[in-house]
This record gives sequence, structure tokens and C-alpha cells, in this order.
Amino acid sequence: MAKQPMLKFVDLQKEMPEKRPPDLRAHDYHEIYAEYADEKARQQASRCSQCGVPYCQTHCPLHNNIPDWLRLTAEGRLQEAYELSQATNTFPEICGRICPQDRLCEGNCVIEQAGHGTVTIGAVEKYITDTAWEEGWVRPITPERERPESVGIIGAGPGGLAAADALRRAGLQVTVYDRYDRAGGLMTYGIPSFKLEKDVVKRRIEQLEKAGVDFVLNCNVGEDISFDAIRGTHDSVLIATGVYKSRELQGPGTGATGIVRAIDFLTASNRKSFGDDVPEYDSGELNAQGKRVVVIGGGDTAMDCVRTAIRQGASSVKCLYRRDRANMPGSQREVQNAEEEGVEFVWLTAPRGFSGDPIENVMVQKMRLGAPDATGRQSPEVIEGADYSEPADLVIKALGFEPEDLPALWGEPALEVTRWGTIKSDFRSHSTSLPGVFAVGDIVRGASLVVWAIRDGREAAESILDYLAQPAQVAAE
Repeated sequence: MAKQPMLKFVDLQKEMPEKRPPDLRAHDYHEIYAEYADEKARQQASRCSQCGVPYCQTHCPLHNNIPDWLRLTAEGRLQEAYELSQATNTFPEICGRICPQDRLCEGNCVIEQAGHGTVTIGAVEKYITDTAWEEGWVRPITPERERPESVGIIGAGPGGLAAADALRRAGLQVTVYDRYDRAGGLMTYGIPSFKLEKDVVKRRIEQLEKAGVDFVLNCNVGEDISFDAIRGTHDSVLIATGVYKSRELQGPGTGATGIVRAIDFLTASNRKSFGDDVPEYDSGELNAQGKRVVVIGGGDTAMDCVRTAIRQGASSVKCLYRRDRANMPGSQREVQNAEEEGVEFVWLTAPRGFSGDPIENVMVQKMRLGAPDATGRQSPEVIEGADYSEPADLVIKALGFEPEDLPALWGEPALEVTRWGTIKSDFRSHSTSLPGVFAVGDIVRGASLVVWAIRDGREAAESILDYLAQPAQVAAE
């Protein structure tokens, strides 16, 4: 009888890939986790309990077939594991790096609930696809037949790229429009290299280019080309712009020099890593070197900012968040990484205002958690008389993102939006109020995760194919 390759969680402890020491990794932008060796990947995959109801799969937005590709990995059938992994995920090596697994698949692992430590799903997923690239298992995108219909995709982030991949595989002609000079959206300019090295994104974009996807970059829809012109050029249009408008701080002094947006700070840092000329970085405006840095916010963007500031040589980095550690939206794994690197988290605090121009101090008010709100989450309340002053040379606003007013920017009032300004689209088909126009990702959901954008992009591609298959629609075009 063959030896049982799984359920080894009783004998084998959870082991993440080796993490580079904080005193080394805090001075560069390389990814902090090493790759699993083949035997270690097999061992960690074999810890999976193969439970009858796989909560890891249920809580994955893409419903990846995690138990099966873990079993294949444990059995040494790595190419089959890759084929199964990529069947449901356009970019598994990216999700393996940046998904908040502690809130999704790993956070719902059955053996984690039983106290044995979760299966390291994300690290195995990354290992599988990195190996696939090295071994040449990632095949070029080659449609069985070319089709005449064309699709215009506005936005080269994860949602747009996932849709472009699926549509090109079906033989459609695909053009992607993006405002930046490089494709990838926040994966290129928003997420730091120590979480997602840019070559990982670049090779996926090159795969799409070799497949015939046309990228029109430095193209701001509404200025360089009209939305109407894109609709007139293509048989269908997908809006995947993401959300880039930063939420603003309230209180006196918010306009002071030295208070900057997270997206500007992270983009400048990433551009510098590409070797671009970045005057705002060189002047110190978007550079934390030697400065007392205060980051305001508790999400993953805030974590990216604090850890980037450490690498830029800040003299101190503090993160203010109005709730406690247990209630913060960012990844707990990222908080731990940041603390190891020297970041100080100041829980239950919020800015009341700012003094100095350039910025000199943040006026901080202490908070406590009060009664739950409508969502069941405890609301922060101000503790009167407990304010204090926090010295700062650079304040980074990481309060989240809001949608731009696309109907106004694009001169298309018939494009319906919600009361939050996100595009109103059908949650199954992703169709909008305009015929043949679909929308996915953060511009529909609000600021969310890369994995949700990938799911939306894949689903929208199916809907676009269905739409173009309707004779009446094709004839009308």
C-alpha cells in the first residue's frame, strides 16, 4: 500500500520560508522571504489535512483548488500542481506574494483552528509558479483561432490584465489603455519591491505583449483620448481603472508642506528603483531619509509606507491607527515584519491637527473603542483631555482611496455610479449601464485586494465573450 503523503501536520511543524534578518533586509528592496527548497515545499504541503469542506478554498476569492495542488506538491508532481493552480488564477505567483493569506485561505485553515499552525499556502503557491517559470512550464498565450472582435480595456492593473489574458486566449483583439508609462497599476507603482519584485510583474506583461495585446501607455482617458472614441473603436469596453483619489485628513494645518499622500510617496520610491528621474524624491519632498516619519492609517498601504520609510533611512517611523491591533485592516504578518524592522505602532490614536509649515508636530488625540457600529465593529471614541504632540518632519496619509468622478472626467453622464462614486455594475456579469461596457476591480468595489480584481477580470472576460456571441449585438456594432 502506498504511503499516505498527507495529514503530516501532527508530526511536522509549520515552517515559513526563511526570512532575511531585519538588520539586512531593512536596507534594501529585495523580497524578504527566501524560496522554499523542493523538499521543504513538499513537507509543508503534506501538512494539509485534506478536509472534507476546504475552508481555504471557500475563503479564496478565486476559489483556487488549494487542497489538490497541495497534495500534488507533496507527491512531487509539481508541474501538475502548477497546471491546477493556474487554471483558476491568472497570476498565482503574484497572489502567493501579496495576498493577505492570514485573512483569507490560511486564516481559515482547519488545522490552524485546531492549534497546529496553518499550512503555508501562500509560500507553496509562490514556489509552484516560480518553479514553473524556471522550468519553462508557463506556456505562451496562443489562441486556437483569431477573432475579429476587439475589446478596449481602460486600466492596466490586475483586473484589466486578468481580463486581457482571458480575452486574448479566446482570440479577441485586445488593447489596454493606461495613464502610466508602465503597465501593472498598483502592482508596479504602489506595492514596494520588498513585497513584490517588479520582474515578477514585468514578465507577465511581456507574456501579454508577446501574445499580441496592444498597450497604449501614457494615455489619460478624457484628455489624450475620449471615452467615446474608445467605445467607437472597440466592440466592447472594460473599465478597470482602480481608485487613486486619496482620502483627505481633517483638522487644522492639513495643507502644510511635508504632509504627503501615500500613493505619491510609494510611486516616487518605486520610480527611483526603476532608475527614473524623480525630482520630488531627490529634493527630499518624497524621501524619508533622516526624517521623523509619522504614517496615518492601518491598512496594507500604511504598512507599505512605514516599511519603505525604514528603507529610505528615516530616523524614526511611527504609525498612528485609531483602533487597536486586533481591529486593524492590514495584514498581521505585515505588522510583525514592520515591527521587526523598527517601526513603532501607536494604537488607539488619531491626528487632531498639525502645527508648523513645513510640518513640525502632529497633534494626537488618544482614542478608546466604544460600542459596536452597524457592522458589529467597535467605533473609536476620543478620550477628552488626553491629547499630546508628536514631532514629525514627514507625515504620510494612508487613509485609503476613493474613486474619481469618471462620468464627469470622461464626459459620459449616462455611466451610472453608486452613492460612493464607484461604477454601478452587475455583480455577476460586471455589465454597466452602458451597452457593451463592463467594469471590474476597485472602481466597482472600492479599494480592495489584487485577488478580487483578478477574479472580477476573469469573470468579466467571460461576460464579454457572451455579449459578443449574441448576433444582435454583433450586428449592432
